[in-house]
Amino acid sequence: MKLSTKGRYGTRLMLELAKRYNEKQPILLRQIADKQDISLKYLEQIIILLKNAKLVRSIRGSKGGYMLSKPPKDVNILEIIEALEGDIDIVDCIGHPEMCNKVESCVTREVWETISLRIKDSLRNISLKDLINKLQGELNEI
Repeated sequence: MKLSTKGRYGTRLMLELAKRYNEKQPILLRQIADKQDISLKYLEQIIILLKNAKLVRSIRGSKGGYMLSKPPKDVNILEIIEALEGDIDIVDCIGHPEMCNKVESCVTREVWETISLRIKDSLRNISLKDLINKLQGELNEI
């Protein structure tokens, strides 16, 4: 399994929104693109998926932009990755057992299922707030 740039960049985009959550002010996508050195066109594609997943909301108008739709502590990395990448099971038969005629007799399926569950649990247990705390801790060490 390999995480695409969409998943990585989308997580960085969400972290930028999370860092500004308490300001209660929307941020322009262009500002995030500049700060993270990511193509604005690419972020425009990513933000649509995050809006569809109800992880971000857009504010129209001259003071518009994007904001998280809920507090950083309530947004976990699994939600972000699944919104951008889709299902992240390491083999298709985990999420879609009907795809394989050997589901009932496949001994390796248990291994893949265990790995998939552990990955999801790990990502579910990391919130945007955790990343902010880690970032602030690193800044305090400088």
